[in-house]
Amino acid sequence: MTGKTVLVTGGSGFVGARLIERLRADGWMVRALGRSAQALARVEGLSAEAVAGDLDDAASLERAARGCDAVVHVAALFKLWGERREFEQANVQGTRRLLEAARAAGTVRRFVQVGAAAVVMGDMAPMLRASEGLPRQERRWAPYSASKARSEALVLAANVPGRFETVVVRPPMVWGAGMPTLDHVAQTVRSGQFRWVGDGSQAMSTAHVDNVCHATGLALERGRPGETYFVSDGRDGTLREVFSALLATRGIAPPKRSAPLPVAWTLARAMEWVWRTFGRAGEPPITRQMLRLIGQPFTLDITKAERELGYRPVVSWEQGLAAMRNG
Repeated sequence: MTGKTVLVTGGSGFVGARLIERLRADGWMVRALGRSAQALARVEGLSAEAVAGDLDDAASLERAARGCDAVVHVAALFKLWGERREFEQANVQGTRRLLEAARAAGTVRRFVQVGAAAVVMGDMAPMLRASEGLPRQERRWAPYSASKARSEALVLAANVPGRFETVVVRPPMVWGAGMPTLDHVAQTVRSGQFRWVGDGSQAMSTAHVDNVCHATGLALERGRPGETYFVSDGRDGTLREVFSALLATRGIAPPKRSAPLPVAWTLARAMEWVWRTFGRAGEPPITRQMLRLIGQPFTLDITKAERELGYRPVVSWEQGLAAMRNG
């Protein structure tokens, strides 16, 4: 039992709620930030201390961080379409304010960010067994991953060994029961707008939400200051295999239609122009950010996390799917 207090942002979300359960099981006293009455109620339902606050509100962050021993930053704006300023405000400036609040608290000794493997994605090219030595990338047409790259840079730059130690965990696509991404994909399939990119055979790494939470707990205890860690399920699939299996948990047959990557890329550019020029509501059916995430092979080498954190997946692909089917 640690007997220490950790502040979690995004505690009412898909990853954050599971993380609260994991940290409490590890003996942490958990305090979690909530933006709304609904979010605060969910946090309280997980037996965590709910604190009203927002990443836009520096004063609320200072109150939340006061007396904490550690901070885990999960909250982020994740969507495949939006104005760059939205991502900048939420993912970059929000992280900056949280770091400042954590340092000002005077008691926080460790700051762990749940980042994104996509921070190393640049132009469209295969990336197999990507390792932490790769540079972060930013592309204007990929505002989500670019903002996560800038956010990660802030976290690592704040590291002061022995005083304020920062660590970043980088998962690929996070999945499991209640995953928001599957809601979006299912809706696209039902509307008839879904297309496999190419033949869907591009390899991809995944990370079950419980594996991400396990790695984050390890990073709190064992992560080397100033380091990043790729984590995954320890097995790779293909785009078609992964999403066909996930859709099957909802009783949805996998779609058959596909589009070559060059065609899809051209179509995405055109749709983005239409949405931006005419201010259309919602998101385009396809964007360049989406294509960068799934259009080329992208797998991770998790050797560093295995060696330095002692990380091993706690939920297998088969176990995770079974839980989704039975849930």
